[in-house]
Amino acid sequence: MIAEVLRLRAGIREHRDSTGHDLCWHHPQLWGLLPERVDPQLAVPPWPKFLRGCVAYRESLGREQAEAPVHDAEYDEKPR
Repeated sequence: MIAEVLRLRAGIREHRDSTGHDLCWHHPQLWGLLPERVDPQLAVPPWPKFLRGCVAYRESLGREQAEAPVHDAEYDEKPR
């Protein structure tokens, strides 16, 4: 069980410490599960590059997860 806890913490830290296009979503609640407290220093791509990254990510999901159900809600809407 200790090995699993260490593995999960390492994965959370890797996400927390990523930046630029490697940081898909900002998840401070997830990062807060770690025992150490840090204030991640984020770097955000300019809008055009950010949007191209979003499009590339969505295209990869279409290829790799083509059978996934579609969640057809606007970003700020609550799930149905």
